[in-house]
Amino acid sequence: MTASAPSFAQSVWLVTEREIGSKLRSKAFLISTGILFVIALASVVWGGISAGADNRIPVAVTPQTSSAVAPYADALEVTEATDADTARDLVRAGDVDAALVPSDAAGDTFGFTVVADEAPPSGLLQLLSITPTVELLDTGGVDWALRYFVALGFGLIFFMAALTFGSTIAQSVVEEKQTRVVELLISAIPTRALLAGKVLGNTVLAMGQIIGLAAIAIVGLTVTDQGALLTGLGAPLVWFAVFFLFGFILLASLFAAAAAMVSRQEDIGSTTTPLTFLVMAPYFLVIFFNDNPVVMTVMSYVPFSAPVGMPVRIFLGEAQWWEPLVSLAILLATCAAAIAVGAKIYENSLLRMGARVKLAEALKA
Repeated sequence: MTASAPSFAQSVWLVTEREIGSKLRSKAFLISTGILFVIALASVVWGGISAGADNRIPVAVTPQTSSAVAPYADALEVTEATDADTARDLVRAGDVDAALVPSDAAGDTFGFTVVADEAPPSGLLQLLSITPTVELLDTGGVDWALRYFVALGFGLIFFMAALTFGSTIAQSVVEEKQTRVVELLISAIPTRALLAGKVLGNTVLAMGQIIGLAAIAIVGLTVTDQGALLTGLGAPLVWFAVFFLFGFILLASLFAAAAAMVSRQEDIGSTTTPLTFLVMAPYFLVIFFNDNPVVMTVMSYVPFSAPVGMPVRIFLGEAQWWEPLVSLAILLATCAAAIAVGAKIYENSLLRMGARVKLAEALKA
């Protein structure tokens, strides 16, 4: 009695298990993932410590000059001195950076003198300087440093995960061709089931890393008392996970198809280089143009950069409620088309050994 052949779904699951199991047994993969998680945790904790650090300028005042610093209580660490001599002694001892004492100069419009050791704190002088009334037309927005680091974070995570697992798929496909293992595999399961299993297995691994990083960010921000930032990142993180899921499936299908066109590991770069540029582009664009609303809007609708562009715009409050839905629909349509094209290239190239298969030939029925 012969055993019945596995169904398509069973074949896909077998390949998926094989892909996940081989990675989880790899010490290099486990160590690199652990290092990535440690770096992510350290970055969140360091950010919390930096945000919570006391950057106020220590200043001594007398009863006559205390009113001059009252408006700047959030920026100054004020020490009350009984008189001017005591305030000067605090400066000499290094307990404060400067002191405000009553001015003896005739015609002094300020009414106080800044006493410092070698040089007065520039931040204190800026606070005490007389400036004209300022009217701001835009009182909202996100601090430029926070904007930059959040954009950098989304771009870097997408770049590293997509490139790492995309390259893994490509190397796996070529290795199976080079060792002729693929001939045994497709004699037992359909070619498309082999492709689907590879894409699904690596997608599970990539999403596992993304979810792990998100969990670390949530725990780290909670522990370091960055509740406001965590609240602002909630929706962008969810949208990033959704966009990354379908964006990676799109890229993984194309990486597998591109790798199937060659038969040697050293030739992988010749077919996957364009895909590598597509993965790198969102990372560099978000670094240099995160403050450019036009570039960010275009990025949020282009399928290859939407997993980075749209979550960043959501975090910045620049995206309307319907925009992520439209962008996701475009991504899903592109993903379906990429899977169809990738499957055709994969099927037509997988058993062709020797020279690189030309794209036109791989797309023929």
